[in-house]
Amino acid sequence: MSTTELLKGAAELFPDEVVTSAHVRHLDLPFGAGRFALITLDNGLDHTKPTTFGPASLANLNTALDQVEKEAAAGEIIGVGVTGKPFIFAVGADLKGVELLKDHKDALAIGKGGHEVFKRLAALAVPTFAYYNGAAMGGGVEVGLHCTYRTVSKALPAFSLPEVFLGLVPGWGGCTLLPNLIGAERAVSVIIENSLNQNKQLKGQQVFDLGIADALFEGADFLEQSLIWTAQVLKGDVKVERPAVDRGEAWDQAVAKGRFIADSKVHGAAPAAYRALDIIAAAKNGDLQQGYDAEDVALADLIMGGELRAGIYAFNLVQKRGKRPAGAPDKNLARPVTKVGVVGAGLMASQLALLFLRRLEVPVVLTDIDQERVDKGVGYVHAEIDKLLLKSRINQDKANRLKALVTGVLDKAEGFSDADFIIEAVFEEIGVKQQVFAEVEAVAPAHAILATNTSSLSVTEMASKLKNPERVVGFHFFNPVAILPLLEIVRGEVTDDASLATAFAVAKKLKKTAVLVKDAPAFVVNRILTRFMGEIQNVIDEGTSVEVAEKAVEPLGLPMSPLVLLELVGPAIGLHVSETLNRAFPERFTVSPNLAAVVKAGKRGFYVYDSGKPELDPEVAALLKQGDVVLSEEQVRARVLDAVAQEIGLMLDEGVVAEAQDVDLCLITGAGWPFHLGGITPYLDREGVSERVNGKPFLARGVASVPA
Repeated sequence: MSTTELLKGAAELFPDEVVTSAHVRHLDLPFGAGRFALITLDNGLDHTKPTTFGPASLANLNTALDQVEKEAAAGEIIGVGVTGKPFIFAVGADLKGVELLKDHKDALAIGKGGHEVFKRLAALAVPTFAYYNGAAMGGGVEVGLHCTYRTVSKALPAFSLPEVFLGLVPGWGGCTLLPNLIGAERAVSVIIENSLNQNKQLKGQQVFDLGIADALFEGADFLEQSLIWTAQVLKGDVKVERPAVDRGEAWDQAVAKGRFIADSKVHGAAPAAYRALDIIAAAKNGDLQQGYDAEDVALADLIMGGELRAGIYAFNLVQKRGKRPAGAPDKNLARPVTKVGVVGAGLMASQLALLFLRRLEVPVVLTDIDQERVDKGVGYVHAEIDKLLLKSRINQDKANRLKALVTGVLDKAEGFSDADFIIEAVFEEIGVKQQVFAEVEAVAPAHAILATNTSSLSVTEMASKLKNPERVVGFHFFNPVAILPLLEIVRGEVTDDASLATAFAVAKKLKKTAVLVKDAPAFVVNRILTRFMGEIQNVIDEGTSVEVAEKAVEPLGLPMSPLVLLELVGPAIGLHVSETLNRAFPERFTVSPNLAAVVKAGKRGFYVYDSGKPELDPEVAALLKQGDVVLSEEQVRARVLDAVAQEIGLMLDEGVVAEAQDVDLCLITGAGWPFHLGGITPYLDREGVSERVNGKPFLARGVASVPA
């Protein structure tokens, strides 16, 4: 089947593609170097709608290559360049089309189609040049790898091969060409390590330093400088020299390192990284066609697998649902926020003050019970601003302005009389929080929103003794505040729409992913994690070893093991949340006597790190009182997953969130659960746990799985 027929068939499966054009224009290069053909990839939309490659887009590039191939063969042009529209080079395959595929043969056609088109760039009778002028990802990076030479803009903000992050492999030449260009070690870093490190992006300078691009130019006149350089290369005035690629032991060591990284991140639970590493390992012999064929098969297999569908689902949750929160009131009801008050000046309160200050750039005032604490809180914010200045993230003027905006006072009346949004981050005890809100209500303006950063207490109960309980809203951040995007916005029983709308508007300015949750014990993330951790604690208490209990959930590929997470949260906080949930749901949430003993002994966790890796603390081991019921890893995993599936089912029945999608969005953005699981519900569906526990899957067929 010809490339044209292949792409025509694929295009019929994807009628809603946003089609990218490939415009060819001719120009005379400087220094009399000759006539040159420049192909510009452009979908006709502005930079907020990045250029992608679906079947019709590949067909357009194929047609452009028909033209320049004839011109090159006839000696009418001296070279061919490829560039993108302003700010965007190209960001890879159109995933909306991938979601629609139902058959392996159709998935295979997508891989072959891309290869057949891109390979033509390398086969032209004249040298080819890629000018990475803006964001380049996936297939956008790969089209450039097929060119003879590459330049990159210093202003380029994002460059990556993110396929492994989503559950794919770089399947249009990335796994084969990149190691042959820059060596296996650097290729593994880009394809495996960066992808599994929350899809880390490279900047223009890094792309050049890695040897992916041959020249680096300023963004302002990037194309002009690239064309001058192109003329110099074609005339022989500039020689491009690349270091020889080590095809010996270094290649094998790089692949082994990649496997170690994959094991530490996904524990064998997600196949994409391992498939990519197999292709990189085989690419050592330099046989490009063999590599392309392997990419085609891996791509098709993964497109038809659950991991990719869950990855795309997760990506869409974060990019789309996360930006349009389900159930949020009309944004026009939101009131302006021109000053923020923070009750408390401890670490959490200080982190919140810094975030509000940086994102809203309005006055922020902290209060606490003594001057020493207030000074320490303000001092923390100032020190963090100084760090940003040192890293050149802000300039001196901005640093001075931000520092001037943050103050601390002891008197709430003085601090909050003109504040529009006041958030408390004090001790997690209902009586303390009620008292704080009573004091704040007495001095704050009538329109001010009163927000609580509680992680598990009832927002309704907290507001119950106020004159205006309708303006109290839950505003639950996750630690570390600067890194985790989730913000659980809790509607109390009497919270009004204007207060809620203001909370969502503030969340958007804070650049947080806001999810509306019902005022139910521990809301979403902490309720699920406490049930999850509670079941791990139960099996330990009953007699299973700590090591087996921890290893049992490794196949989930979570960012850290349950007991390491407990250490991060703090055993005392973990115990407190489990006690709160035990009071609410005693039949499902237990309070572990062993955890209580660890907290009483003042231990910071279950492990010591004397050897550099976690080992059970002998003092903790001496505290543990265990039964004699010993389970296998499989039995532990089944119990834990059954408990989680049951809890999510009950939460959806209670209306804690609108849909299962919100549960997944919360776990991805608030607890770092992997994209390749799609959060948790696609995994529970795929493993048959949802059906076993609740009698039905959480998601309809095709939502995070191959369509029926």
